[in-house]
Amino acid sequence: MSDALFSRNDDLKSLRDAGYLIERVGGLLVMREVPYVNAQREVKRGVLISTLCLSGDLTQKPEPHTVHFCGDFPCQADGAPLHGIAAGTGEWDLGNGLIAQHMFSSKPDDRGYQNYFDKMTTYANIIAGPAAVLAPGVSAKVFREPDEEEASVFNYVETASDRVGIGALTARLEGERIAIVGVGGTGSYILDQVAKTPVAEIRLIDNDEFLQHNAFRAPGAPSLDSLRQLWKKVEYFKDIYSRMHRHIVPHAIHLDASNAQVLDGVTFAFLSMDASESKRAAIQRLEALGVPFIDVGMGLELKGDSLGGILRVSTSTPDARDRLRERVSFEGGGDDVYVSNIQVAELNMLNAALAVIKWKKIRGFYRDLENEHHCSYTIDGNMLLNGDQAS
Repeated sequence: MSDALFSRNDDLKSLRDAGYLIERVGGLLVMREVPYVNAQREVKRGVLISTLCLSGDLTQKPEPHTVHFCGDFPCQADGAPLHGIAAGTGEWDLGNGLIAQHMFSSKPDDRGYQNYFDKMTTYANIIAGPAAVLAPGVSAKVFREPDEEEASVFNYVETASDRVGIGALTARLEGERIAIVGVGGTGSYILDQVAKTPVAEIRLIDNDEFLQHNAFRAPGAPSLDSLRQLWKKVEYFKDIYSRMHRHIVPHAIHLDASNAQVLDGVTFAFLSMDASESKRAAIQRLEALGVPFIDVGMGLELKGDSLGGILRVSTSTPDARDRLRERVSFEGGGDDVYVSNIQVAELNMLNAALAVIKWKKIRGFYRDLENEHHCSYTIDGNMLLNGDQAS
């Protein structure tokens, strides 16, 4: 992706052609080896970092106009700080090993920068100019190739995290191998959210076909021609989400004790399946593997002329297994109308969102003050309750 990005965009290509050590790191544009003068009038080298605004693999107008800088605060040749570009000093963990100490602001006019060549060279010249006074010939143009870029799990650059400064948090999800057992209404929305994270693998486990009623309970809008193909659910969703995430692995099987080894190697699992012996087999295998998992459920009732009910998100971690067993049923049926596949996509979506939020809490992406292992949402009272707090 990086080579294609630099070959297809004149502003980025021009930076490399001019000799700058420029590379893409995550959703950031990074210029290394930029000379500057510190307060002791020593010539040092630092790193300029800009967010990267893309449409596909094409650069857009740089926004915002500010940059971050790794190094001491740059100074004039006499050691006086370059206060004119100061926009903040602190510590910004930008992810991908980049920790910046300063933010700079130098906007040329009301229109801002029109391309990344203008933006990056403007800041480089401001910072490096005093260094050239003390060390004639020193320059940010080092004419050296950047290190080879690591392969991404995405088919295009993930710019959402780095543009708002949460790249370090998003990195906490890297390396995860996720299983989603059941990709019906709720499971498909779990996939929709997890596919937008840098997890290493997403296993889809479901043997059902994607039929017309499923189209009204899942993300997106399949065409009539697509419905006629009678996809397996796992293949249908792989076809869609592989456009974004490269490592979606479908398993068109009915999970039971004889094939539960399909869960081996995962680091987290979502169970979005009906109460059944299959769920029992999945839970037994995940517990034996020491894998944390979340089980989602929904109980609905039709009374009078309206629906009511409760959504459930139950979490099992190696240090807190027992309470989930009390919450989860392995026998379906009764008066629950949800099992008839009624159209409640918004409830599926909410149930999935609560489950994904809990997963991200476990991994430290979101703050978790209560460490709840059970959460329920009651529809008619709009009531969200926590329970089973772990010590």
